[in-house]
Amino acid sequence: MSAELLLQSIQNHISLSETDVLALGKSFRARKLRKKHFILQEGEVLNHAIFVTQGCLRSYSVDKNGFEHILQFAPPGWWISDMKSFKRQEPATLYIDAIEDSEILMISKADLDQLYLAIPKLEHFFRVLAENALITFQHRLIDNLSLPAKDRYANFCSTYPTLIQLLPQKYVASYIGVTPEFLSKMLHQSARKS
Repeated sequence: MSAELLLQSIQNHISLSETDVLALGKSFRARKLRKKHFILQEGEVLNHAIFVTQGCLRSYSVDKNGFEHILQFAPPGWWISDMKSFKRQEPATLYIDAIEDSEILMISKADLDQLYLAIPKLEHFFRVLAENALITFQHRLIDNLSLPAKDRYANFCSTYPTLIQLLPQKYVASYIGVTPEFLSKMLHQSARKS
């Protein structure tokens, strides 16, 4: 099932031959993560691209005061990474951990580079992913600079509709850039108005 989700994700953008599918199957490695288990910590080098097949991961940074700033959630069908660490093989600035028991597929940078040679159109797929990620992060940056918290929360709900009930409120607050107390008060006021 997990490989099927990956193939579906890729085949939404490019067509794959049976040979391509076999090459992909040999290049990815399945791994299970327990809740709160790290796949990456700040200072480590990320050697694998990560595709989530079950559960949910998050990427975040921790500031000098110990506050977490969540950059991304990755439910099933999503990729997650510290791109700078992965592409440049430099120490990571992000943490990536499992929010719940999860299953992932991983491909090493070396294997991915080999797949680009074996399946040139795969570069197109990852280019589309990178472009879409850049668009998403640009919109999120603009939203964080210009929108009030209630609108940022609404955007979060539309981006991650399946996670609203799953995530602790403190994670949602971190993602939209407010304190958990502020988010709780804002949601309570919205509920009273409804």
